[in-house]
Amino acid sequence: MWSKIFFPLQILWRAWFYVAIFIAIVTVFPFITLFSLTDRWYRPFFAFARIWAYMVLLLSGFYPRVLNRHYYKRKTTYIIVANHTSMLDIMLTYVAVPNLFLFVGKVELERIPVFGFYYRRTNILVDRSSLASRRDVFHEARNQLKRKRGVCIYPEGGILDTGDDVLAPFKIGAFRLAVEEGVPILPMIFPDNKRRQPYDFLAGGMPGLLRATILPPLDSSNKDAKALRDECFNLMRSALENKHM
Repeated sequence: MWSKIFFPLQILWRAWFYVAIFIAIVTVFPFITLFSLTDRWYRPFFAFARIWAYMVLLLSGFYPRVLNRHYYKRKTTYIIVANHTSMLDIMLTYVAVPNLFLFVGKVELERIPVFGFYYRRTNILVDRSSLASRRDVFHEARNQLKRKRGVCIYPEGGILDTGDDVLAPFKIGAFRLAVEEGVPILPMIFPDNKRRQPYDFLAGGMPGLLRATILPPLDSSNKDAKALRDECFNLMRSALENKHM
């Protein structure tokens, strides 16, 4: 009974989330438009992107909390990996990590009105159905790392329905990149995002606390990419299971 009463309110609230994205973009519009004109201005763009992310979460009734900030060093370049279950993951990643980074995301995101325009201009998009696109993305990510810009890759390869499991199998790309470039992996988990806002629009959700838990960085030197991937997977899986998702 209660689920039937609250379901229409949940749908209205889920719709409001997209309105919040638009309001936040309009608020920072002059700044993100200016700083997206040239790649040389990515640092100030990144600063306003983090403001935008905070605004979206707060306007939507979420309260982000970042745990274990001591694990990352502000001047270190990382490859950031996290579990991927919700649209909230992008915003919470911006909030959790102040170090400069770009997302490696699926090309479908550029279809989102307004948001897609800026996402395409300031991040690395991949068409996973194209071998050439995946190759180009790997090359561009290497270039960004050489310029001391981190990259964020959700290693599950997209938002997947993992059923009762907490993680889908990891793709190898982020870990091969880390080994080849000698860049540490910064793992983190989002234990609340799937429950707070499932990817399925009709699956409900609720406002409230969103935790981003930073895990100990993984050194990529003298490691095999597959071994590094398995080490990261086991670390994140254990952390998620301990959070009782």
